[in-house]
Amino acid sequence: MARSLRYYGDPALRKKAQPAVPGADLAALVADLFDVMYREKGVGLAAPQVGESTRVFVVDVEDEEGRTRRAFVNPVITKREGTMVDEEGCLSIPGYREDVKRWAHVEVQATDEHGQPFTLEAEGLLARAIQHELDHLDGILFLDRLSPIKRKLLEARLKRFQAPVPAMDAEDSRSQL
Repeated sequence: MARSLRYYGDPALRKKAQPAVPGADLAALVADLFDVMYREKGVGLAAPQVGESTRVFVVDVEDEEGRTRRAFVNPVITKREGTMVDEEGCLSIPGYREDVKRWAHVEVQATDEHGQPFTLEAEGLLARAIQHELDHLDGILFLDRLSPIKRKLLEARLKRFQAPVPAMDAEDSRSQL
């Protein structure tokens, strides 16, 4: 079954994700995240964006440092330095882009989909993508990082855009109890 992207207004995007558990399901989720991300032409995607409350995201970023294609399982930012402001968008809020202030340099510790721990230092687009996707794991959207006035204007426009929330299957409804 192909997973589908969740859009602004879906409650799954506002929930704090639960720690990921290693195993076959995790590897399948990571593969699905890459598939959906490529299908939607993104550079990053977090599990809550496909309705999974799991602390996992993937990125595929090419910048001046080279290409980084990686899954981040249970990631934690351990260092932050400097700041940068640049335009940002989100696959779950298509068609909307705004300038967002982020840390310029981050260090993140995580494991990959096979349980192997790693530490990665990032700056530029990769640092931005990591922070953006990590926010998704905490139920935060990029518009939450805007000024109150910009956020209010954008949210008013987004109310017209809101897609209907997908129906829950039996498994999803059990997890809501």
